[in-house]
This record gives sequence, C-alpha cells and structure tokens, in this order.
Amino acid sequence: MGIRVSAAFPSNYLKAADLQGRHVAVVIASVVMEDVGDDHKPVVYFRGTQKGVVLNKTNANNIAVLYGDDTDAWIGQPVTLFPAMVDFQGRSVEAIRIMGQKQPARPPATPNTPVAQFATTDPFGDSMAPGTTTSEAPPF
Repeated sequence: MGIRVSAAFPSNYLKAADLQGRHVAVVIASVVMEDVGDDHKPVVYFRGTQKGVVLNKTNANNIAVLYGDDTDAWIGQPVTLFPAMVDFQGRSVEAIRIMGQKQPARPPATPNTPVAQFATTDPFGDSMAPGTTTSEAPPF
C-alpha cells in the first residue's frame, strides 16, 4: 500500500472524511477565532474532541438559527455533524454540515432503567478540545 496523503499531512481541523460517512452527535464546547490560512475564521470545538470545525457561513447560520447569533449561547448545546456533497469552486466536494439534533421520544424512567453513559474516547482519535474541562465525549 502506498502513502496516504491524509496521513502524511494531517489537518488541525475536522474534515468530512473524518466522519466516515456517519452522522455524529456532539456538544459544543467552545467557539474561537483562529487564523486559518490567510483568513481569521470562527472554529467550533466539541466536548471530547481536539479538532474543531472551521465555520463557513452556512454552518454558522445553521447553528445561529438553533441557538442565536451570540456564540456564547452555543456552548453546551447539541448539534449533529454529517458529510454532504456541496458545490465548491465549480465542482462537487464532500464537506461537513451541521444541523440540530432531533430529540428522541423517551419512555418514562423507572428505577431499573439504566442511565446512558457517554463514550470515553474521541471518535476522531484525538484528545480534548482546547478550553474544555470535561471528559464527556460524544456517544457512539
């Protein structure tokens, strides 16, 4: 097998390929402005992950519709990351999109109902996001 370019040049940010075709439920840990290439862009980080998603206008607006224009209100809120084909500079490419989480109907709790536990590992193979203080990670 040859050298995988993605392994030779790892990214500091999540890419659509990191999702491995899955919808991934996460909780927002922080939103910070960072230099990305020649631009200064918002990056959203999640509990239990080290890599964040560089926000484009579409994803930023999707979160703002859910939780408001002030990114401080996004902290602690659940979202779902999913891969989607998008048009970029005249060609179709895979990108990460962000949507709200549908709240499943829960049966009434009983004394014998087990409590759901969060996974203790990062689904993307990283450690905690900068600025996070919890070991809570996305459930899988």
